[in-house]
Amino acid sequence: MLKTEATLEISKEAMTQYGYKVVDAIVAHFDTQSSKLPVASATREEMDHLFSEEAPERAMDPESVLQFVLDEVMTKSNVVSHPRSYSFVPGPSNYISAMADSLASGFNIFSGGWAASPAAAELEIVTMNWLLKLFGFPVKRGGGIFTSGGSMANLTAIITARKVKCGDDFSKAIIYLSDQAHSSNIKAIRSAGFKKEQIRVIPTDSEFKFAINKLKNAIARDVLEGLQPFCLIATAGTTNTGTVDQLSELATICKKEKIWFHIDGAYGAAAILSKNGKQLLKGIEKADSLTVDPHKWFYQPYEIGCLLVRNHQWLKGTFTEKPEYLRDIEGNTSEINFYDHGIELTRRFRALKFYMSIKTFGLRTFRKAITYNIQLAEATESLLRKSSHWEVISPATLAVINFRFNPIGNKLSEKKLDSLNQYISKHVVDSKQALLVTTLLNGQVVLRMCLINPRTSMQDIKETLALCESFAAEKYTL
Repeated sequence: MLKTEATLEISKEAMTQYGYKVVDAIVAHFDTQSSKLPVASATREEMDHLFSEEAPERAMDPESVLQFVLDEVMTKSNVVSHPRSYSFVPGPSNYISAMADSLASGFNIFSGGWAASPAAAELEIVTMNWLLKLFGFPVKRGGGIFTSGGSMANLTAIITARKVKCGDDFSKAIIYLSDQAHSSNIKAIRSAGFKKEQIRVIPTDSEFKFAINKLKNAIARDVLEGLQPFCLIATAGTTNTGTVDQLSELATICKKEKIWFHIDGAYGAAAILSKNGKQLLKGIEKADSLTVDPHKWFYQPYEIGCLLVRNHQWLKGTFTEKPEYLRDIEGNTSEINFYDHGIELTRRFRALKFYMSIKTFGLRTFRKAITYNIQLAEATESLLRKSSHWEVISPATLAVINFRFNPIGNKLSEKKLDSLNQYISKHVVDSKQALLVTTLLNGQVVLRMCLINPRTSMQDIKETLALCESFAAEKYTL
């Protein structure tokens, strides 16, 4: 009889001991993350020296492997959940969702089709309905899908819009987005098969919003030339400045011109839970499709993005395939197979962490956290404006603020100011005390803070600014 000892198993006692060590390590991380240095750095040469090896032929002690990973891998990545991780869009995360991911992986739930995991599919429907209701989309008719992140959500939206608006021939189709739109949109457009000539990047105004007149002119010109304007991508919370485009006005234009209206709210859409955020996001309910990134401002660990659509049939009509090997698992029409609603067939159980964290903490807690983040950015702006050392370049908007070191009465040229602020950023990051990098606004090098971590305090901000000023003093006498 054919037998094997290669079952990839360890004893129950060994699993228990190993599991406790993993959980203890994660708990210790959450408990001490604020006291760690937020920045890690290493060269490729250093990483190769530490990790490069041939795949071992023989088994190794599992606890030795685990300890090596805890000592050498987990300590050599930026702590994006750190209170002083201000750059890009931080990932504050939360412990409940991290444990939910452990459950989803531990039970190896396949979340592609109903037959394989009806509970997983149902939880995705339930949580999707929570989001549809939150953003004012029709719950019964609407739908959506959890994705790996905003990039995949935007790609799914563009492919859906292409199918619904253009069918199989999109040779004359034109898509519009602003110069502040996230780079993932351009990547998605090109991945969907559009040529560079089919993309219209519309300049923004002084507030970094769509220049409406220039957009209207571009659409009119394309129509006169016999082209097909088919999709417009607005942004609800740009990465650079947190700016929200004129959603209601853009929705009106799209309705008049029969253009698909997609809103990339990967960063800012979650702000709808706060009073101020809801006001800024007015018109978001008018989108045909909306990208939301729960692993940003819904405080989820990576990976979980989301696409919402006004009509779930749009997704099903775009992505459904019927291979022979899936013929036995088709259920009735109410049993949703999410592999028919997106690109992925194999899908991890992303809905679980969102479900468990919302149930555990309640929406009220999320509302309070998001409101605090917005207020913290506004307080930071107030602090900067009261200082003779700092200049606010873009005011606090949806917890993002841009500023630069520019003391009153200085004689520094724009070139020297750019160099000085780049110097400040580099030395702050090199100190590993904070992750604070630059961006470009109107050609100026500026420092940017994205303050969506509910554990970031005003004291963190003040000490970081003091650190910046100490480095500025090395090059400029205050």
